[in-house]
Amino acid sequence: MANFLEQLVAEWYEYTGYYVRRNVHVGRRTKGGFDGELDIVAFNPTTPHLVHIEPSMDTLSWEKREARFEKKFRVGLDHIPKLFNGFDSLPKVEQIALFAQGSQARHPTIGGGKVMMVKDFIAQIRVAFANQPIESKAVPEQFVILRTLQFAANYWR
Repeated sequence: MANFLEQLVAEWYEYTGYYVRRNVHVGRRTKGGFDGELDIVAFNPTTPHLVHIEPSMDTLSWEKREARFEKKFRVGLDHIPKLFNGFDSLPKVEQIALFAQGSQARHPTIGGGKVMMVKDFIAQIRVAFANQPIESKAVPEQFVILRTLQFAANYWR
């Protein structure tokens, strides 16, 4: 089951036109287990954009994060193409580590992927909803967190 941050990210990407896979176990091992789990993989065939997002609420040191995310992103690059069999060619995978704690200014990348802060991710959502009145374009009810944020953006003034 996804945590709150994973759920928010998955809702946002699906709401904006992506096909989303969550908590995908990849690389089944012959003696049991998997090479890893990809928190969110989202693909928009129209744009085309393929993104692997690993949300994290951790407070680990950057050194420990580097090792952890290098493995996560390497496993992602190894296995994401297999999730989309049937597509002739896929775009390069953008990989994002989404952190609630830390400094993107001092650490713009980690483990080969881009660092993004939760405050910046939520700011994107807020801007998108700032000029989108609920009366004319309410977020569909299956996106519970996004709908809540839209209500907050429209009524918390």
